[in-house]
Amino acid sequence: MSDAAAARRARQTLINLLLSLLATVGVMVLLVLAVPRDDSNRVQPVDYKSVAAEAAKQAPGELLVPTLPVDWYSNAARYRSSAQDGVANWYVGFVGPNSEFIAMTQGFEVNSTWMQLMLESNKQSSEISIQGQTWKIYENIRQSNPPKSKDYMMVLEYQDQAVFVYGVAPKNQLEDFASQLTLSIEGD
Repeated sequence: MSDAAAARRARQTLINLLLSLLATVGVMVLLVLAVPRDDSNRVQPVDYKSVAAEAAKQAPGELLVPTLPVDWYSNAARYRSSAQDGVANWYVGFVGPNSEFIAMTQGFEVNSTWMQLMLESNKQSSEISIQGQTWKIYENIRQSNPPKSKDYMMVLEYQDQAVFVYGVAPKNQLEDFASQLTLSIEGD
């Protein structure tokens, strides 16, 4: 009788273990299904025009404020004074409907050190004329997979300023954006 009782206890231990495992998995599945999840975009659009209006009070020059297509939005906008890195600059990032990304950085009273820091490891590959202005094209010497936002940069230097256009978007969208900025610069 003690052998039968020992065998029963051994089977009961295995059955209890399996039941507790099943209960644990059931509770976990219930929690995963029951907890609501917000799948909305966590990045809220930024009113870059109001940020530009506020920053214009302290900027040493006219800030470039492009107009976006209806389905694009700004995800970041900031002005940094020259006290932080020696060059005052205006940065705005834009996101398109298909997760395209275009950014613009406008530097005031730029110097060669700041320009090199902005260009990182990019080398000039060509030039393009847009609205009579010559934009220099800089491309990363190393291939990035996936592409990084500064792998392809367009740079326009004018007066004591420089404008950088870069991002992860088709080149024609970057050129369209640069064209709009060129018209803004000429309008100043």
